[in-house]
Amino acid sequence: MSSRLEWKKLGRSVSFVYYQQSLQGDFKYRAEMIDFSIRIKNVTRNDAGKYRCEISAPSKKGQNLEEDTVTLEVLVAPAVPSCNVPSSALSGTVVELRCHDKEGNPAPEYTWFKDGVNLLENPRRGPQSSNSSYTMNTKSGTLQFNAVSKLDSGEYFCEAHNSVGRRRCHAKRMQVDDLNIRGIIAAVVGVAFVISVCGLGVCYAQRKGYFSRNGNTAVNKTDQITLCLTELTLKKMDNTHKCKLCSLSDCHSIMAKTKAGEVILHLKPPQ
Repeated sequence: MSSRLEWKKLGRSVSFVYYQQSLQGDFKYRAEMIDFSIRIKNVTRNDAGKYRCEISAPSKKGQNLEEDTVTLEVLVAPAVPSCNVPSSALSGTVVELRCHDKEGNPAPEYTWFKDGVNLLENPRRGPQSSNSSYTMNTKSGTLQFNAVSKLDSGEYFCEAHNSVGRRRCHAKRMQVDDLNIRGIIAAVVGVAFVISVCGLGVCYAQRKGYFSRNGNTAVNKTDQITLCLTELTLKKMDNTHKCKLCSLSDCHSIMAKTKAGEVILHLKPPQ
């Protein structure tokens, strides 16, 4: 009767479960003591871990201490797994279907179904081995087709299962089609034809001088005045050797031509 009992939960930090003859924390409302044992109700995954029981009692030689460690493993059934099934695929390509669950403990294993029929882990053991070329990993939940064919089209779903329970995802359809070679060739020919027509149109426009005419119109009135004044002030000098400003009327006409991508202006003085 003079002994002292303590229960502790071990981890990154040690927390008391039973201390000074009373339950601690949330264990007050969902646990009970039976002699030196503790019964936990409504166990969750957070309760998993290592627990240590410590008992000390006086003796003739002094205080006697004994302890023992118990590991609690909480078993959890899988939740609905997440299934990744492509909606379409090309015949002859490599296709991988993935299935995964985060809740199950112990870690679940996975099984794939096609049109409601269980796919074997080794397709060579089945009656349709000649038409099957896939690899199933029951641990990781992957189903890989090395060279998918049109016969592999159908509805697929995955089942995750462990010792506690099993859950399935919703079925998803995968459609396998052959590569449309004729369509690809027709598209390539069409694009090449459009590029050829555009190239011929550009060459024709250059020969007709459409690009050059558009470039000549870029010289505005202000540029014409400036060029005219610059040309005339270099030539018109009075006796005092001072430049006389001339107006636009001093230039009778301005003609613009193109040569090697440059604009050449020919000024005609007034008569």
